[in-house]
Amino acid sequence: MDLFDLDEAAKISDGKKRIGELEKLIVKYQKSYYDGESEISDAEFDKLWDELKALDPSNPVLQKIGADSGNFEKARHVMPMGSQEKAATPEQFLEWASKHVYPEYLVEYKLDGASLELQYEKGILIRAVTRGDGTIGDDITDNAKKMQGVQAALYLDGKKLDFTGGIRGEVIMTHEVHQKYFSDKANCRNAANGLMKRKEAKGTEHLKLITYDALSSEGSQPFSDEEEKMKWLTKLGFFTSPLYICKNPQEVIDYRAHVMEIRKTLEYDIDGLVIKERVINFEDARRNRPDHQIAFKFSLEEAISIVREVEWSESGSTYTPVAIFDPVELAGTTVQRASLANPDTLRNLGVMIGSHVVVVKRGEIIPKIERVVHEEDESGCRAIEFPKRCNSCGTELKDSGSRLYCPNKDCKKRILHRIFKWIECIDIRDFGEALVNALFNDGVIKSVSDIYSLTVEKLVPYFVNEESQEKVNKGEKVSLGAQKVFNSIQSHRSVRLASFIAGFDIEGIGETMVDKLVESGFNSLDKILGASAEDFAGVYMFADITAATLKEGLVENEKEMRYLSNNGIIKIESIEEGKLTGLSFCFTGELNSMKRQDAQELVKKNGGSVKTSVTKDLTYLVTNDTSSGSSKNVKAQKLGISIIDEKQFLALI
Repeated sequence: MDLFDLDEAAKISDGKKRIGELEKLIVKYQKSYYDGESEISDAEFDKLWDELKALDPSNPVLQKIGADSGNFEKARHVMPMGSQEKAATPEQFLEWASKHVYPEYLVEYKLDGASLELQYEKGILIRAVTRGDGTIGDDITDNAKKMQGVQAALYLDGKKLDFTGGIRGEVIMTHEVHQKYFSDKANCRNAANGLMKRKEAKGTEHLKLITYDALSSEGSQPFSDEEEKMKWLTKLGFFTSPLYICKNPQEVIDYRAHVMEIRKTLEYDIDGLVIKERVINFEDARRNRPDHQIAFKFSLEEAISIVREVEWSESGSTYTPVAIFDPVELAGTTVQRASLANPDTLRNLGVMIGSHVVVVKRGEIIPKIERVVHEEDESGCRAIEFPKRCNSCGTELKDSGSRLYCPNKDCKKRILHRIFKWIECIDIRDFGEALVNALFNDGVIKSVSDIYSLTVEKLVPYFVNEESQEKVNKGEKVSLGAQKVFNSIQSHRSVRLASFIAGFDIEGIGETMVDKLVESGFNSLDKILGASAEDFAGVYMFADITAATLKEGLVENEKEMRYLSNNGIIKIESIEEGKLTGLSFCFTGELNSMKRQDAQELVKKNGGSVKTSVTKDLTYLVTNDTSSGSSKNVKAQKLGISIIDEKQFLALI
């Protein structure tokens, strides 16, 4: 059995192990939820559910709902109380909507509470049953009768209604009640779940039932469609949530954005919307997981906010717009800034000061504005002002659409940024920011080439306060700090072609992009410098704008590039077929035998490529904890990517 067979066997074993872990966790958290002592949030539970669904779509656990405690008599439901299909992002909702094309979409709040079915016989409440396993639940009738919104008998226009069947709703606790009486509980839902199942019914008068479904078990239905159903429930005196009718899926998405914005002002918690068709589909409703309706949930990774101002971040020659908006919670962190990328992105989004925007952070470290939510009255919004001149040299800025930048190649800010970029790409680790700034301000270094003209003597004055780090060498004092920086510079004269090109700080051109050029045959400095923008545009990941930007940057820096290379100041390592050619690697977690950065360099020197995230074209994810539930491990498992440890990685070399 070769290494790849071992990898496949290990991957299958790890997958089965993870499935087992997920089954146990889901069953455990379902039980605590139905017992009124929920241990994790809905969003965290959904992540576990989605992971199991991705790994094993037909797993029996996914077909089960849960079970109540054994403290009450059991009763069977009148109507099925299954769970819903769900979408967490607009993309997922649109995918569902593409298969469920309705003339209109009826939208209700998805209440964050505990489901309850009221059972009536000839208009009299005879039983209140919790959700349980979807078919049988706990009979908590005595508790329910004390809840706000529960009708002991049904009357319509002053006359007792002859209705036999079930009415379904959600038991919730308002924010006011939670704060006043039950602030010791983690949240309203946990407090409501625990309270509604107290044996002595104490405190259940603080709970409220909001209804949204009904089914007659005898005779015809007293309503013709979903909208009429909600009106009927309201006429009977039940509390109901707002019903909003959308003409198309995009209106649903826009309405969701609006609700996300007003969500904090509601008296109770909601965690999404429920989208249905107007027609009541009884056959679909009988399924464990109805297909003709969906829960469009709010994600922890997106929020609505209002743009208050735009700052322009300066990096080298480039000016990047950054939106400042009202603080929002995203994936457990407070966020109030997001990059708008470039002038074209800003214009295409239509962002203005005062715009309501959707901010997302889906698996990304840096949040971004996904789109603008247009309001009926946008008279208070104003256009974003662009800077006109470079803050460093005063040159008029150039707006190319893809970026706003200073075109002056002699701009000191541009040159200093390039020096820092070179030090980062070449990995001169002891050459600190303060020292670089001091040398640049004093005119000792004015370009990348000047770095290699530095001597210990030139560096010593910048270490005058390091008396404790001096040593006597042949009767003369020598600064250990100056010597260390000098040695570090000298030890980094042999570099990869990708690092060499990336070190010149050409906009949008990092080592990964240059690696793509090398893989396409541009495997020498001469070939890269001699190529046209059209040549570059034919390479994967390069488009016309990126190709033109690269060519412009090469022309600007060609003289210094050739000076460094032709005079032997920098040796560009020759590129040959390596043991890892054609393979890509992503590293996560700590390594034992080397630093992650050294492992990445090892990959590159052996012809492989390095990725910082797990994508579908990744060959290997390298980690010493191959069975962990980290986001990278989970994503690699979903995509079928081989996960190997450090020993297996070294064995490839």
